[in-house]
Amino acid sequence: MSSHELVCAPRGAFSLVRTTARFARLGDTVSVAADGAFARLVHAGGGLALVRVGQEGPPSRARLRAAIEGAPDEASAHAAARRLLERVLGTGADLAAFARAHAGDPLLGAALRAHRGLRVAGSFDLFEALVGAVLTQQVNLRFAYSIRAELVRAFGARRTIDGREWYAFPTAERLACESEAALRAFRLSAAKAGALARLARACAEGELEEGKLEALSDEEAIAELMRWKGIGRWTAEIVLIRGLARLDVFPAGDLAVMKRLAPAWLPKRSKPASEADVRAFVDRWKPYRSLALVYGLESLAAGN
Repeated sequence: MSSHELVCAPRGAFSLVRTTARFARLGDTVSVAADGAFARLVHAGGGLALVRVGQEGPPSRARLRAAIEGAPDEASAHAAARRLLERVLGTGADLAAFARAHAGDPLLGAALRAHRGLRVAGSFDLFEALVGAVLTQQVNLRFAYSIRAELVRAFGARRTIDGREWYAFPTAERLACESEAALRAFRLSAAKAGALARLARACAEGELEEGKLEALSDEEAIAELMRWKGIGRWTAEIVLIRGLARLDVFPAGDLAVMKRLAPAWLPKRSKPASEADVRAFVDRWKPYRSLALVYGLESLAAGN
């Protein structure tokens, strides 16, 4: 089995443990975080490659070392590792600029210190982000991830390495072969099964393409995604944050935002804050509203 290595020095503080804690909390069966390390099986160069990531040095001087096993050549190995580092682990963001801008912020400053090096943990590609966003519509995250795990086991490619079985996230082409009725068997509503089937076909056939969305502004990309039945604004915003690594998107209608963050950020109000109130309030964190969201939610999860 061929093996390659890629070393990355993120801009600004980076913490592999803090960034991947989300995967561990949710029981992600594809993005595997354990014992301070991270690993994931990905499609690379027409095959499957296992990318293992470890961190050297503290968050302030972090270097990430990615070992890639199974890619057919060095170019495809490095391309897969770079995508994983940038999209799944958020190394493409300039956290130094965000920290400089908001270190003294009365709402974010403490979170930046307590969770130093936290990045936006995302998806490897657009289709995975679409599936994740649809699954988490109006349900508990753990429940959504339990369904995700079932889909991965049923339709994801797998490989046994060093005695352990690893799973890759199902491709759009693979899921497009399944009927809506078959997807309903995975505890999905008719609406969600229909959305996943349509989106799988659209991605497999090139009607919905990551490259086209990347050329659009945030609002243009949201509007384009919302053309597809089953995708509302919240879903589109989550896809931009978790799938396209956009740093200035804020899903103000998110349940955790409205029920937990909004009361903490906008206290002493005669009535609960509206989605419009929240959108206006978070403008203070442009152009880093996605990072503000992640640090706010992490503070809630950690109880500080």
